[in-house]
Amino acid sequence: MVRFTTLDWVWVVLYLLLMVGCGALFYRLGKRSEADFFLAGRGLPWWLPATSVYATHTATDTPMWVTGIVYQHGLRGLWYTFFSAWCAISAFVSARIFRRSLAYSQAEWQSLRFSGLGSELLRGWIAGWMVFMNMFILGWVGIAMGKLCQLIFGWPEWVGLVLFSTVCAVYVLAAGYWGVVMADFQQGVIAFVAILIVSLWGIFEAGGPQGIVSKLQAMGEGWRTSPFAFTGLFAGDFPVAWFATMLVIAVMGGFGMGTAIDWYVEAQRIQSARSVRDASYSIWWGTMLVLTRNALWAVAILGFYVLYPNISDRAQYELGWYRLGLELLPAGMLGFFFAAIVAIHLSTIASHLNLGAVYATRDLYHHYIRPQASERELVWVGRISTLLVLLGSFFYGLMMKEITKWLIFALWIMAAGVWLPNILQVVWWRFNAWGYLIAWIANLGLSWVIVWVLPAFGVLPNLPDYLQFWILMGLGALIYVPVTYLTPPEDMRQLVRYYVMSRPIGWWGPVRAEAERLGLIAPRNVARHSFLKREWSAEEADEWTREDWLAIFISPLAYMALMLGVALTLLRIRGGVLILIAGILLTAIMHWIIDPKLKAISTEYEKKQKAYLEQLDKILRWEEVR
Repeated sequence: MVRFTTLDWVWVVLYLLLMVGCGALFYRLGKRSEADFFLAGRGLPWWLPATSVYATHTATDTPMWVTGIVYQHGLRGLWYTFFSAWCAISAFVSARIFRRSLAYSQAEWQSLRFSGLGSELLRGWIAGWMVFMNMFILGWVGIAMGKLCQLIFGWPEWVGLVLFSTVCAVYVLAAGYWGVVMADFQQGVIAFVAILIVSLWGIFEAGGPQGIVSKLQAMGEGWRTSPFAFTGLFAGDFPVAWFATMLVIAVMGGFGMGTAIDWYVEAQRIQSARSVRDASYSIWWGTMLVLTRNALWAVAILGFYVLYPNISDRAQYELGWYRLGLELLPAGMLGFFFAAIVAIHLSTIASHLNLGAVYATRDLYHHYIRPQASERELVWVGRISTLLVLLGSFFYGLMMKEITKWLIFALWIMAAGVWLPNILQVVWWRFNAWGYLIAWIANLGLSWVIVWVLPAFGVLPNLPDYLQFWILMGLGALIYVPVTYLTPPEDMRQLVRYYVMSRPIGWWGPVRAEAERLGLIAPRNVARHSFLKREWSAEEADEWTREDWLAIFISPLAYMALMLGVALTLLRIRGGVLILIAGILLTAIMHWIIDPKLKAISTEYEKKQKAYLEQLDKILRWEEVR
């Protein structure tokens, strides 16, 4: 147990009052409409949803997870966290496409991309699945807070689970997404300051950068300071094959929608941004903060390893970063540290409470039960849905000890079979709702069989997770590709509307030809231009050009250089500063290349959005009658 002074408790109480005050302050904005309650009226500058992305992905369980992999694998463990690199691509591909669609959620997007019965089944399935998954994730994060409060104060686990989630629900119920994003800004700042203080404190308590490196070398553990200390091509606990699989999943995933469990949270931030440009930058910069945070943690955890090198119990060493703060910080600072832990917790809880309510309200209640519901009614249904998601999270949190392995199964392995379909629905016009539905159904069965049933009967060995991923992806394709070709394509009018509205990347030739025939878009040769031009017309900016591909190529390299550069520079390892400078230069070059184009897209689209969509609907209705 940790003893708090009066000053420590003052920090905690002041922070909780600040968060509740957020709900009261933005109550009037949140109750104006459904768009305000769930998307803050789509009017946020990029830095607000960017901070929210960072804050949401800094939960109480996150430092435990990062500590666990870095304590076990050294700096190479950072590659587990580099899965976030999907945002490097998504910021300039799927974020741009999704923001232009105006869909509130991934489930609603299905009814814009697909048509008929298939789209309705998909929307209902994804909405129900996401209500369940948000409860599940909230239970996981909540019980992590319960375990931490038990360590610090000796409370029963359920107290920490229920107490802070309930406080969070107060401002989410009152102000909706306005409360979430404004609180996230404050929580993100508090959390980053605390992470910086505790991590640097731990580094210097362990002997400073040079002390950590020299002690690791003396222990025969010098490999821990190398992010590329692989154990072989396929052998060992960290093979190159795993690393390559992770890079493919992360980078290619940015071309799709729903390719990561985090996508659904980012989707809400994308739609809350005031323009396409703001949406892109919110995802890019928010994730850059996440990777920088991970690098700070990683170096501090190496310091923890030097201080406590012989911990074999994973449950014990996963608390390493928290122990640095709780054991090393002086009295008076402990309260600030715990307030930051609460901030870390509440930011994630708030996001998933509001996101779960989006799917329950917009996609289930409004779409299927009461399409004629008023804005006032929808806001109240949103509040009731928030409360139900909260109560469901308590149920899952209290039983989480028994189902941790099911959580990992649900979040990662079960996503393998739908990873490629999530990309195909964005980039290939012929992929239809029935192919996507059968991909989900097949994956539910195949993942169970490959991971548990066949190994239990000795038909398959217990394979590494990266091999399970490739097997599930290949088997799934053998099912959904034939189904796609054996069923009719989506209605051309629906595809044209979607294409003109969202301008997706990939293989859309027949749909584009029909859109050109209707006069909805200019012929492709209008977009021919000099490379790296600084001024764009609306027609030119709407096309996918070499500038887009160059930004897409540079973006993950910038992420990689920034993450590794921060970690290696903190350890004062040769080349670290150069890698960090390279990351900064790559970021600046990427911004210089893509920013003029994003400005042109945003200016034209936001200015004429309403009239443009009305004209589009009129043309397509006329075409249908004719």
